[in-house]
This record gives sequence, C-alpha cells and structure tokens, in this order.
Amino acid sequence: MILAKIEELKKVLTNEYIIVEKMVTMSIDMLIGKNSQQLNNIMKHEEEVNSSEIDIEEFCTSLIALYQPEAKNLRTILMILKINNDLERIADHAVTIAKSTSFLIEFPHHHSALPLLAEIAQEAEKMLSDSIRSFMDADASLAIEVCENDNRVDTLNEKIFRYVIENITPERVAAETAFHINRISQSFERIGDLSTNIAEDTIFMAEGTIIKHHQKE
Repeated sequence: MILAKIEELKKVLTNEYIIVEKMVTMSIDMLIGKNSQQLNNIMKHEEEVNSSEIDIEEFCTSLIALYQPEAKNLRTILMILKINNDLERIADHAVTIAKSTSFLIEFPHHHSALPLLAEIAQEAEKMLSDSIRSFMDADASLAIEVCENDNRVDTLNEKIFRYVIENITPERVAAETAFHINRISQSFERIGDLSTNIAEDTIFMAEGTIIKHHQKE
C-alpha cells in the first residue's frame, strides 16, 4: 500500500516539475526571443506551483503519519519533500528572470551579453531536466553528472559577472541594465545549485549515501 502511495506522490511531484520546467523554458524564450508577453503566463504558473507545493507537503506528512515508513521508503518521502521545496524556489527564480528580462526588452542595450546568458540558460535548463529524470528513475549515475555540471554553470556566472564589471560604462552598459543582466545570470546559477540539490537527494534516496559535503566547492 505504501509503495502505491509513493508512486502517486511521485506523479504529483512530476506534474509540479512540468509546470516549473515550463516556467523556466518560457523565461528563456522571453530572454532569447524578447517576448515580454510571456511574463503574465509565468506569473500564473507560479500560483499553480505555490498551490502544488502545499498539497505535496500535506501528502508527505500524511504518509509519514499513517504508514510510519522506514529505510528507503522514508528516504524517498523525505527527498520528495525537499525536492518539492527546491522546485518552488526554482519557480521563484524563473519569475525573477522574467521580470529582469522585461526590463532588458524595454531597454535593449544588452545584445553583447545575450550569447553568454543563452549559454548559462541552456546549461541550467539541462541540469534541471536531468536532475528530475535521475530522481524519477533512481538513476544515481545521471545524478552524479548533474552535480559535476554545476561547476560549468558557476564558471559561466562568473564570466557574466566579469563582463558586467568590464562593460559598465555610459557608452556600453548602463548600471541598471548591468544589474538585470547579473540578476538573470545569478538566477540561472541558483537553478543549477537547486538542481544539484535534487541530484544529491537522488543519490541519497537510491544509495543512502550523503555526498553534499564531499562536492568540490
């Protein structure tokens, strides 16, 4: 019975992930395609994610109270509870990206930063997709790949920060524009971090091994 309930819980989490992934994809489409009309849709999806987060928390709590699961079943429920929180935070970052992108669309003086922003967006989006797939399939090897790719996103974020610092002049990038470029980059970097959290939770769920404090800084 508990296994069937956990599978049901996983389906609810998958539905939440689908909405979050859509939000991230839409924010990237805004950034690359300069389509400010996506912002309202992203905000509506955020409300769905907030509601789903509460539902999943209640589902996890009830399973623990009713079935008092142990070992891997308990680890799975606890990891779903953590991933649920991470997904909600990723949704928040998608909103941040969309809002800053709206500013950049209105004041389009960031064209030279777009290739770097597009690159970090692509890497972060892939980390998110792979992290959830690794969890659903209990694929520890894929989860390890996600953790290893986090360094690539960190490096790109640092590269964009340097770009902003080097180009923040009246003739090139205005201060407010620079702020939004950096905020978008940092949001993608945080999506990468949160995807890494999900991957680490997957490894713990599948193998009972904690790797968080063994990752390279």
